[in-house]
Amino acid sequence: MLHPKLPPDFYRRPDPVQIARDLLGKYLFTCLDGELTGGRIVETEAYSHHGDQSMQLHLKRRGPHGHALHEPGGRAYLYQVYQRHTLFNISTNEADKPDTILIRAIEPLVGLDIMLRRRGLETASAKLTAGPGLLTQALGVTPALSGTDLQGDTLWIEDHAEQVPEADVLSSPRVGLAYAGEEAASLPWRFRIISSLWTSKVK
Repeated sequence: MLHPKLPPDFYRRPDPVQIARDLLGKYLFTCLDGELTGGRIVETEAYSHHGDQSMQLHLKRRGPHGHALHEPGGRAYLYQVYQRHTLFNISTNEADKPDTILIRAIEPLVGLDIMLRRRGLETASAKLTAGPGLLTQALGVTPALSGTDLQGDTLWIEDHAEQVPEADVLSSPRVGLAYAGEEAASLPWRFRIISSLWTSKVK
């Protein structure tokens, strides 16, 4: 059964918090060198250009490398932290309104053998894709793909018509934002599917 890709209008809405919540239960895929991998999104974080000090500091730090955030929503925004971990973000909102969603964890479902090989693992466990740096390695994603249109056939997100009930979703503060001040660090813009074994274990 073919499933539709999320349309551009999904990403170009003005509320990144709602988009982060709505991405739970959607399916993220990559097709690199003919190898298809992907899974169900189970954890996200929202970042806003308005009223979010962490995003303001990020934009200053990244400078021109954040060009994907200044285009209309629906593109991959990829960058490295600690010179080793790639983070997979999605640009949202209109052009020059740089909001973004960080994909923090997926439930791996397609191409498990490929993901295990990329991660250097023998058996699937939560360590495979339960964390933003782990899932990008499993999916083969690098900063070279930053700016990729999610309507293409390299990186995309599908809607499988799954509705995740509010009772199954936990919202909490985002991870590692103490540097941005108490207000930004306390915003409950991290969303997780409670029943999933694949969400990151960072509290």
